[in-house]
Amino acid sequence: MDGVGQGPKVVFEIFGWHCTETVVMGWLVIAIVFVLCKVLTSSLKKVPDTKRQVIAEEMVKFVNNMVRSNMGEDMMGYAPYIGALLLYALLGSLISLVGLRSVTADFNTTLGMAIITFAMITYTKIKYHGFGGYIKGFFSPIGFMMPLNIISEIATPASMAFRLFGNIAGGMVISGLLYGALGSLSQAIGLSFAAGSWAFNVFQVGIPAVLSVYFDLFSGTIQAYIFSMLTMVNVAAGKD
Repeated sequence: MDGVGQGPKVVFEIFGWHCTETVVMGWLVIAIVFVLCKVLTSSLKKVPDTKRQVIAEEMVKFVNNMVRSNMGEDMMGYAPYIGALLLYALLGSLISLVGLRSVTADFNTTLGMAIITFAMITYTKIKYHGFGGYIKGFFSPIGFMMPLNIISEIATPASMAFRLFGNIAGGMVISGLLYGALGSLSQAIGLSFAAGSWAFNVFQVGIPAVLSVYFDLFSGTIQAYIFSMLTMVNVAAGKD
């Protein structure tokens, strides 16, 4: 149960800068995305004749259809960002399936993603309504609503960040607590076998894996998709 409920550990320190698990796992996810893109997009042809190119085209179509349906044809320029966001959030969450710490289990990560979304929302509002129209929107429908409108503006990225972080981190904590409890149960009834520093607990086999399918695979995939959808909906709402 070591590390359950704690923040990411410091992996190494360089020039006084603490490099945590989140940073290292973030680099790893970026490297995986880079390699995946290079592999899927190498030797592209006008008429696809490899499964690799078919998969790449289907992924692009999926993202384009998402953006077109939720943001409109005039905002298709956001498709590359939405695709990168979805892939990063997805892999950043699913990396826990191989025993590594999820990138999105760190609030700093989800907050950073939400701040980018907030910047895009603000940019869209100013682009379509002008700076004066953007400021005027805080006083709509009547002037004394201004404080509530400001709070609502700030609450959007905050709620997005907490939603993704809470679901991924919560699942990680619950899985860790259950794993530790099953180990204690195995020891209590004599189904724990140890040899030096190595220990085998019977109840820790199989049961945590079932829970991991939900918290790591299903929940991670759903939350990455929801975050991307909220980004598209909120950014697109800025032009109304």
